[in-house]
Amino acid sequence: MVRRFVFGNPIETEAVLEKPKAAQVYADKTDTANANVKGEDKAVVESGVSIPHLAWDGEALSLRMDEEDIVYGLGENVRGINKRGWIYVSNCSDIGDHHEDTHSLYGAHNFLLIDGKETFGLFIDTPAKVTFDVGYTKYDELRITVEDSAFELYVIEAAAGDVIGTLANVMYSGRDAGCEREEKAAGDDRGVRVELSGQEISIPEQIVREFRGLIGRSYIPPKWAFGVGQSRWSYPTAQDVREVARQYHEHHIPLDMIYLDIDYMERCKDFTIDREAFPDFEELVEELKKQGVRLIPIIDAGVKIEKGYDVYEEGIERGYFCKDADGKEFVVGVWPGRCHLPDMLDDEARRWFGHKYKTLLDMGIEGFWNDMNEPALFYSEKRLAELFDKLPQYKGKNMGVDDFFEFQRMAFGLSNHPEDYRSFYHNYRGQRVRHDKVHNLFGYYMTRAAAEAFEELEPEKRILLFSRASYIGMHRYGGVWTGDNESWWSHLLMNLKMMPALNMCGFLYAGADIGGFGSDCTRDLLLRWLALGIFLPLLRNHSALGSRKQEPYAFGDTEDFRGILALRCRLLPYLYSEFMKAALTDGMYARPLGFVWSEDPIARRVEDQLLIGESVMIAPVYEQNAAGRMVYLPEEMKLVRFRGAQIAEETVLSAGHHYVEIPLDEVVLFIRKGHILPLAQGGECVADVDWDELELVHFAERGARYELYDDEGESRNVELDDGIQWICL
Repeated sequence: MVRRFVFGNPIETEAVLEKPKAAQVYADKTDTANANVKGEDKAVVESGVSIPHLAWDGEALSLRMDEEDIVYGLGENVRGINKRGWIYVSNCSDIGDHHEDTHSLYGAHNFLLIDGKETFGLFIDTPAKVTFDVGYTKYDELRITVEDSAFELYVIEAAAGDVIGTLANVMYSGRDAGCEREEKAAGDDRGVRVELSGQEISIPEQIVREFRGLIGRSYIPPKWAFGVGQSRWSYPTAQDVREVARQYHEHHIPLDMIYLDIDYMERCKDFTIDREAFPDFEELVEELKKQGVRLIPIIDAGVKIEKGYDVYEEGIERGYFCKDADGKEFVVGVWPGRCHLPDMLDDEARRWFGHKYKTLLDMGIEGFWNDMNEPALFYSEKRLAELFDKLPQYKGKNMGVDDFFEFQRMAFGLSNHPEDYRSFYHNYRGQRVRHDKVHNLFGYYMTRAAAEAFEELEPEKRILLFSRASYIGMHRYGGVWTGDNESWWSHLLMNLKMMPALNMCGFLYAGADIGGFGSDCTRDLLLRWLALGIFLPLLRNHSALGSRKQEPYAFGDTEDFRGILALRCRLLPYLYSEFMKAALTDGMYARPLGFVWSEDPIARRVEDQLLIGESVMIAPVYEQNAAGRMVYLPEEMKLVRFRGAQIAEETVLSAGHHYVEIPLDEVVLFIRKGHILPLAQGGECVADVDWDELELVHFAERGARYELYDDEGESRNVELDDGIQWICL
């Protein structure tokens, strides 16, 4: 059951596709018009009117939390799966060097799920800054403050006795694969405790499905995008790219994608090619594709100010760039230097920018990653001028502590300054809107620009697309990577903890920069990170210019890397199947243990293990020099140990705590009782994987079955019942 409350006159985000009628509107008595609320919903009320579970004091929403309550959600963020004990601020921010004390990251994902004596979800729909004090000020209080106090609140509960319509209570017409097929009648409209593959859906996951039903189906990438990606800032020439592919193939390491950072462009200009560095770009794209490798270029948010550059000239002529308070194009500094920002919130400008991707599509490109779209600002022209004006007063001065720190703040304060975000404007739905009021929509709408263009330019084909900045709603158009992380063991663990929260918000195609983007990676860190990464949909090794190279072959002996990435290929039928079932039923691909064993107090508190799909639990090693780790099993499970891509051991373990040795060259997973894990044979790219002759690893009795989803991997038009086949023991 979903109830919607409207506060003030909120800006429309289009995060929710079909809004339920508002239960109540909270507005100032002087507010006589609310364009986002139908007339029959209109009401003017005092602050004391009841909202389920929450109190509203005119400034913030709050609720009292019990000691045992767990707070899930908030998508891409620091700290644990359980978000209690910290303040989180939804404000898309370019913060690569993030730590435990960081409050904002690249995404703004305002969905929370409180799981305890009462279990319910909350979605705060607003593009403005939102602060979630999740037991930081008072451990027993959740307090939510919206900067402008204009927002839509959705309270989501599991309503006993109904059925979730988006759940897979469908009639499967797929192939039997020798099994007796059990047909299921279509369900009602809403839901609570139903079954998928014989597994009961817990109340937390039911609430997630309700929420996901509101916000729409998750983005589905092409099948090849589940392969192995290699990236670095940067591979500056065509020869460098060819060398990466050559090294991978020479060492027989699986590879499906090579990513191009800003150096492929002509002076960092979007939709251009540096023809000196990449003289045969189109031939390179085709050459690699024949080897099973796609080139995936970056697209940045800033457009270089340069006469003769067609994107700049057209944007100026048509008025498609963001304006300052005086109506002039706002000037910022990013990679190319002085730039303008396309007005991604203007419908015409967004369509214009999206169709610029055609330049690269026509060259054979089939995937993109959108970057710098918080938007990140190195400086504004105005702030840079102010700095230069003040610099002479420091020249020759004996700077004491106060002067030095003032000087330091001036320099470090150039980038992403809050005042700069209040200094330019959008044309949004015919209204002039200051950027900070809609800040969290920019990256979402940039990715939407590309996705909507692809629907016109490639209507039958899936294009790979993911973004750094995002807001709920963007999940329909592309995936996310979790931004510029570091080669730190703590960021490996953070990668694991982010995945369930991103899934809750609809972002299924997600992953981090494997090995870490900044700092220097070590061989053991990369191996341990890959042992997690091979289970996540987006698998990309990415590192920064100036850091130690971290391609697998850069560490000498490649046998261990080859074995782990070959295992990724063997896992693909299961991983792709579980991803597609989650996408097509509004489910979750990566779940906390508490979503399945909700009555087990220990399972509810486990922060470093995940369920991947219906059959598999993972417990990666994330500490330097660790030879293994403690693992908690809520029930009896089968441990399956892989050495390289081959099974080295299968052992049944009882419920409880176990110490499991996990050498660097091994991957361990756990199969749940009554479940099956299908494994493919061989292949050094997705296209080479044999999806028909499957080895069934299981912890089940004869007659057990697994619902395998498969399709040709390219078509946009996919439905669950078109791709299901039963696999039986």
